[in-house]
Amino acid sequence: MKTNRYILIALLTISLVSSCSDDFIEVDNKETLTESSFWQTKDHALQALTATYGALHGADGSKWTFFEEIYVAMAYRADDQINNTAETYGRTLASFSNTTEESGPNNIWKASYSGISRANQIIDKVPNIEALSQEDKDVIVAEAKFLRAYYYFWLVTGFENVPLVTEFEVELDNLFPQQSTPSAIWNQIEMDLTEAETKLLTEHAAEWKGRATKGAAKALLGKVYLFQEKWPQAESKLAEVVAMDYALLDNYADNFNGNSENGPESIFEIQFSGDRSNGNDERQVFNFEIAPAAFGGWELFFPSQWLVDEMRTDVDTDGNPSERVYESIFFDDPNSDMYSMEATAKIPYSDVADNLNNPSYFKKYSFNTDEEFYNGTNIALIRFADVLLMYAEALNENGKTPEAIIEINKVRTRSNAVPLTSLTQSELRDQIRHHERPVELAMEFGIRWFDLYRWQRGSTSKESIKATLEAHNKPFAENFQDKHIVFPIPLQEININDKLKQNTGW
Repeated sequence: MKTNRYILIALLTISLVSSCSDDFIEVDNKETLTESSFWQTKDHALQALTATYGALHGADGSKWTFFEEIYVAMAYRADDQINNTAETYGRTLASFSNTTEESGPNNIWKASYSGISRANQIIDKVPNIEALSQEDKDVIVAEAKFLRAYYYFWLVTGFENVPLVTEFEVELDNLFPQQSTPSAIWNQIEMDLTEAETKLLTEHAAEWKGRATKGAAKALLGKVYLFQEKWPQAESKLAEVVAMDYALLDNYADNFNGNSENGPESIFEIQFSGDRSNGNDERQVFNFEIAPAAFGGWELFFPSQWLVDEMRTDVDTDGNPSERVYESIFFDDPNSDMYSMEATAKIPYSDVADNLNNPSYFKKYSFNTDEEFYNGTNIALIRFADVLLMYAEALNENGKTPEAIIEINKVRTRSNAVPLTSLTQSELRDQIRHHERPVELAMEFGIRWFDLYRWQRGSTSKESIKATLEAHNKPFAENFQDKHIVFPIPLQEININDKLKQNTGW
């Protein structure tokens, strides 16, 4: 999945290319792929599938679109981060002063519908490729359904009121759909994932590591049930994942340093190769974005003080911060250290404290991978620790608090954090929401914001996002209004499709 084939993205948007003709001769253009010349072989199907995965990076497949637009839009509003206000990236999103023309949400919209369009083509075309075995057809179509579900998950949690498109359209009159209800989107996601998990492989061959698996479909479906507060279904589905062959890594940091990509704890990751051959630039750039300027970094965003304070309470039996704390943030502690881009060894906090512009920094993905600090580490979207915490949450809401504590302690014990003991259902709910999930999953691809979103939208011990942001001293929390619970529908989409209605308040 790390092969640079994103040139195919353009090819997959082709409907029909007319051949040249005059009164004497009509010759097909052999240099151009058309619907009649594509969709013929297994390679064609796999190229189409690669392009569908490619939308995870953005509609254009660019790392910059992902890191500077999509990630920023999904993460900057949460209480576990503060952005560098001297930088323009996502500044209005972080301060809840964005307009309908903000580029981040627009790029999420474009990436999602690009991925959905490519998935729709696969679902339509691949079953008719005679050169494919039935098993190959089933697996490739199942992966497309998984990806379509994942992209709709981005859309329904981000915008809520979005068009539901399940066919690849070429007729002009059908290219301007109206919005569906959120419940219709959730139903489609559930159907796609339910169908996908029956056909997906449990494991792919080594050359195809990173493609969606049966476990990925089950995990995402469990998460979808969780977001809808379908607690019994969430517990059941997540229990199926827990019973599979996934495992927590012995070393927490190996989730972020490239040592265990697509490994035992990985359920689904965005693939980055770090390939620089032939003009490629397939890296991920978190290491530059989060590192201190004293280390050669850009300092785009930092852990919030609330997160740092909460992490300091996550301790081992000696009262020292747990391993997950030391491997998540760089902070004022005698045992805290971090890689510098100008050195191959980690630098203790105390050595550079006087040269830092901020009191703390994120450390995840900061690892030095070569002499130029060039990083090809994958970005985890779902990992097993997240599944265990979601499973615990479902168990707790189903009145099985002691069983939930057992699952949480699996995650805590891995990092040498003191195990939890007896808690009430309400106490454990608060522990999950405002300690276990943010401490274990801090900074990880928008997880914190969408947790806040679902607890606001849910009915189980409903929590106001604004109240949480204010309680955790999020900068500009006073600007937050109910309209900020979701993104605005991008203005440029409304301008070209008069059937779209703007979200309330925007």
